[in-house]
Amino acid sequence: MNVLEIKDLSIRFHTDTGVVQAVNHIDLNLKQGETLGLVGETGAGKTTTALGVLNLVQSPPGEITSGEIVYKGKDMLKLKKHEMHAIRGGEISMIFQDPMTALNPVLTVGEQITEVISLHQTCSKAEATRHMVDMLEKVRIPAQRADDYPHQFSGGMKQRVVIAMALACHPKLIIADEPTTALDVTIQAQVLDMINQLKKESDTSLLLITHDLGVVAESCERAAIMYAGEIVEMGSVEDIFDHTAHPYTKGLFNSIPSLDKEIERLKPIEGLMPDPTNLPKGCKFHPRCPFALELPVCSQEEPRNFEVTPGHFVKCHRCSNWAETLTMEEKEGEDNG
Repeated sequence: MNVLEIKDLSIRFHTDTGVVQAVNHIDLNLKQGETLGLVGETGAGKTTTALGVLNLVQSPPGEITSGEIVYKGKDMLKLKKHEMHAIRGGEISMIFQDPMTALNPVLTVGEQITEVISLHQTCSKAEATRHMVDMLEKVRIPAQRADDYPHQFSGGMKQRVVIAMALACHPKLIIADEPTTALDVTIQAQVLDMINQLKKESDTSLLLITHDLGVVAESCERAAIMYAGEIVEMGSVEDIFDHTAHPYTKGLFNSIPSLDKEIERLKPIEGLMPDPTNLPKGCKFHPRCPFALELPVCSQEEPRNFEVTPGHFVKCHRCSNWAETLTMEEKEGEDNG
């Protein structure tokens, strides 16, 4: 059962320098209790997608130009403001990217968590306070720190407070926007373990936005690779890691140091992410793709989303042609046999 379905979502930003095509006709789905990793370079459109899910794209300059975001059978883009307020924080929570700026500096952390609980649950002030203390202890922050202000906490502890706020109302879906980016490596592992443990306890679905493929391997069941506002490859973690199909995804793996292989130099993806106000015609990755010269169609036509194997989708002319040729050869073999 899908908790969330994103269909043909496009988001634009109207600026003085042109129209920024931030998200371009993406499709995503997330099952109950599942963790989906959304991976890509900075500027790929990951955070904009997350803000679109919660209808938090600032307008102007932002605008959701097409698509549906279906949660529990309802298109959230068509909900009224008070209906969205009930869902945000209550049923869908977001862990924002920077814990340094996600908290209100003039309120204690206890007041901020209590406010979330009071807004979305029917309870007395004393019950909300007790629940706030429980949430702090769940994320390993002593209850006596509830009266402290954000500036009195380290970066890792601030992120734990943000997680406590996100999970306080037992949401059905959590969107974690690079929750470990601002933390050192040892704290990253602790925060990810905590998110996964609390997620399992509540059978919560998790959309994990990251640029770290190691985090995806450890935490996710499925992954979607995003480039220039498009999903270029999506499948199970096994599909993405062991049966990598899209040239961009292969480029990401080639850019990662390996402990098993002796490699003198890494192979970074040549070139830069395209300007979102002037995206290239055809496949958005073709100016950087090592295989684009083999297929002139790459620079002329946008590739369709091809299902290479069940549940493994790739948006690439080369993968599509290769899979179709293989299928034709198999059928010819069967006919000859």
